[in-house]
Amino acid sequence: MKRALGYVGIVVLAVLAAAQVAAANPLFGTWKLNLAKSKYTGMPIPKEMTRTVEADGDSVKYTNTGIAADGSPISFGFTVKYDGKDYPITGKAPFDADTIAIKRVNDYTYEAVLKKGGQAVGNTKVTVSKDGKITTLTGTGLADPTKKSVTVYDKQ
Repeated sequence: MKRALGYVGIVVLAVLAAAQVAAANPLFGTWKLNLAKSKYTGMPIPKEMTRTVEADGDSVKYTNTGIAADGSPISFGFTVKYDGKDYPITGKAPFDADTIAIKRVNDYTYEAVLKKGGQAVGNTKVTVSKDGKITTLTGTGLADPTKKSVTVYDKQ
């Protein structure tokens, strides 16, 4: 009986810890691209995009799916810690990068650096609204600074 209660206590603590981690990151959840509020300069805007952000142990997993401007599928993801270190990007992304490094600025702001072959190719600032309903990604290409984007996502 004591052993069973011990297991129940461990499970309850694990659930509470997971809930606390989820509450600590306003990016967690499913997000849909808001085309009307998004703006791309020097590059095509996707027709649609959905991103899911979730806890994955002590890391954060991003899954992105959608349709590119030319109608081709978009499907890429990455699992990171917000420690500024490089983590691999897998799948077919609408940008030419193979790693991403993310740092948390505060509870609502993150900064990411996209890299190709170890060289930075783009910067993105991610801001979540205080009410947690809108995420805005402001990106700039480094090789071609005329390539800019303001991508707005609505929480589902």
